[in-house]
Amino acid sequence: MDWTLDEAFETPDGAVRWAVMGRGDPVVLVHGTPYSSFLWRDVAPALALTRRVFVFDHLGFGRSDRHEGQDLSLAAHARTFRRLLDHWDLSRPSVVAHDIGGAVALRALLLEGADYGDLTLFDAVSGGRWERGLFQLVLQQTEVFRQLPGYAHEALVAAHLRHATHAGLRPGVLDAFLEPWRGAEGQAAFYRQYSQIRQADTAGYEQLLGGISVPVRLLWGREDRILPPEHARWLHEKIPHAELHWVEGAGHLLQEDAPARLTAHLTAAF
Repeated sequence: MDWTLDEAFETPDGAVRWAVMGRGDPVVLVHGTPYSSFLWRDVAPALALTRRVFVFDHLGFGRSDRHEGQDLSLAAHARTFRRLLDHWDLSRPSVVAHDIGGAVALRALLLEGADYGDLTLFDAVSGGRWERGLFQLVLQQTEVFRQLPGYAHEALVAAHLRHATHAGLRPGVLDAFLEPWRGAEGQAAFYRQYSQIRQADTAGYEQLLGGISVPVRLLWGREDRILPPEHARWLHEKIPHAELHWVEGAGHLLQEDAPARLTAHLTAAF
C-alpha cells in the first residue's frame, strides 16, 4: 500500500522519516507499537483538508532507521519528539497520540518542556500498571523471543495485530503492518524496541498529570483488549478536566475499527 515519508530528521541514533500535508493550524499524529505512521493513512488526509498535518515514524519503526545499539526507550522517543517539534518550528500544535505514543507525548510535555495547544490521547499508554501481557513476557524472556523460528515470530506478531482490532483488518493491511518485522532483520528490530519499553518511564511523570493545563481529550475503544477501559478511567481520574469519550464497537485500533468516528472527534472543537 502506498504511504511515503519524504523527509528525514537526523538524530544521533539515525534518521526519523516524516511528512507533512495540508494547510492550516498544525496537528501532529504520534503512533505506537508495533505500528508506524501508516496507521494514519485514512485519518491524516481527512484532517489535512483543514489542518497542516505532521506524521512520522519513531526511530526503530516503519521507514525510520533501525539498527543495533539504538536507544528506543520511551524517554528517548520523548526527547526525539521534542527535537522534532523544534525542527518543525511549531508553536503550540495540537498533538494526537495513540498507544505508546501517549507516553511519548506526555513525557515530552511534562518532562521535556514541549508546549501543545491541546492534546488528544486514545487507547494510550499513560501510566499505572500497563506493563502486562506481551510487553511483560518480552521483557522477562527477551532472548527466548529473539531466537524464535521466523515462522513462529511472524505468527506471533500477526496474532498480536489481529488482537488489537475488534472489527478486523481490511485486505492487505495486515501484510503492511507485518512487513517491517519480517525476516531476521525485522525480527531483531521488533524485540529490540519491545524490550526497551518500560513502565518506569511513565512512573516518572504520573504525579504531574493533574497539573496539565492544556485542553485534553480522551477517546477509548470500548472493546480494547490491549489497554482495556479501566486504563481510560485511571487516566481520566489523573486528568479530571479531560473530556472522556467512548467509541462503541471498537478495539485498540480506532484508526482501523472506526476511522470516520475518530476523525469526527479530532475535527470537533474542544
